[in-house]
Amino acid sequence: MGSQCNNCKCEKEKYIDIEKAEYVLVVATSSQKSTSKVIVKNKMATIIQKYWRGYYVRKKLTYQKIIESIPQKTINTHEVDLQEQFESGITINQDEFERETRQPFKFKGGAVYTGEWKGQARDGIGIQVWPDGAKYEGEWKHNKAQGKGKFTHSNGDIYDGDWENDMANGYGIYQHIQGAKYEGQWFNDKQHGYGSEVWPDGSSYQGFFQNSFKHGKGKYIWPTGQYFEGDWVHNKLCGYGILCWPDGRKYEGEFQNNNMHGKGTYTWPDGRKYYGQYFNDQKHGYGIYEWSDGRRYEGEWEYGKQHGKGLYVVGEIERTGEWLNGKRIRWDDEKRTNYKK
Repeated sequence: MGSQCNNCKCEKEKYIDIEKAEYVLVVATSSQKSTSKVIVKNKMATIIQKYWRGYYVRKKLTYQKIIESIPQKTINTHEVDLQEQFESGITINQDEFERETRQPFKFKGGAVYTGEWKGQARDGIGIQVWPDGAKYEGEWKHNKAQGKGKFTHSNGDIYDGDWENDMANGYGIYQHIQGAKYEGQWFNDKQHGYGSEVWPDGSSYQGFFQNSFKHGKGKYIWPTGQYFEGDWVHNKLCGYGILCWPDGRKYEGEFQNNNMHGKGTYTWPDGRKYYGQYFNDQKHGYGIYEWSDGRRYEGEWEYGKQHGKGLYVVGEIERTGEWLNGKRIRWDDEKRTNYKK
C-alpha cells in the first residue's frame, strides 16, 4: 500500500505547456481524470497599441512620400509647413495667438482637420479625419493630440481617453471591434499601471501592467471559472500565487515561468494534499503527501515521483524506506531486495 506513486494519484495533477503564438499564450492543464485547454490572452497590449501607433507611423511615411513627390513649385508653403510639423511630431507653441475656429483645412495627404487653432498650430477642440475613414476627435495642444480624445481606427477599433504628446497617456478605454476591451492606465501608448482586460469568450484579467506586460499583482479568470491570482512578471505567472480549478483543486505557493516552482501546497476536493517543493511544475525535493484516509508519505521526490528516502505513516505505524522512480524498493527494517529497472 502506498509503495507506488501511481497509487497515490498525484502525478500530472497540473501540467503547463507553453505554445508560442503571436497574441496568445496557451496553457494546458490536466489531471488523470480530465484534460482541458485554456487560453491566457497575453500581449493584448500589442493588439491595442499597434493600430494607433502603426496607423500614425504609416500616415507619417505615406504623407512624407506624397510631399516629396510633388514638384516644389506646386507646394503651398503654408500647407507643407503644417504637414511636415504634424507628421514629424514637432511641437508648435503658438500661445501668443488667440484661439480661433477656422474653416476645415485639408492636408496634402487628404486628411481634413476641422476645429480650433492658435496661429499655425491645432489647439483646442478639433476633429481630424483621414481618407480611409480613421478619425480623431478631441482636444489638441501645440499641434498635438493632448487632453481628452477619441480615436476611431478605420477597422472600427476605438480608443477613448487621455492623450499627451500624440500618445495615449493617462486613463483610457480601448474597444476592439471583435469584442476585446482594455480599460485602465496608459503611458506613452502602452498599458502601464492598473487596468482590466476582458475578451468575448468571458476570460478576463484585472491587475497591474508595466510597459504593456501583465506585471505585478493581478487576477486572470478563464471562461471555465478557473483562475489565477497573484504575481506576474512580463506576462508570466512568477512569484507567489493561487491557482484554482472549477473541480475544487487548488495550488497555493510559488511560481516561476508559468510553472509551479518552489514551495507550495496542492489540495484536492477529496481531501488529498501535498505540500513541499516543486521544480518546473513537478514535485521535486522534499515534500509531504497525505491521502484522504489519513495515510502519509514524507520524504524525497524527483520529477513528480517518490524517489529517495521517505517515511510512510499508516495510523500509529511508521516505517522508513527507499523509493526509486515512484516505487518502494525496500524498508529500512528489512533486508534490501534486488530491484531491476
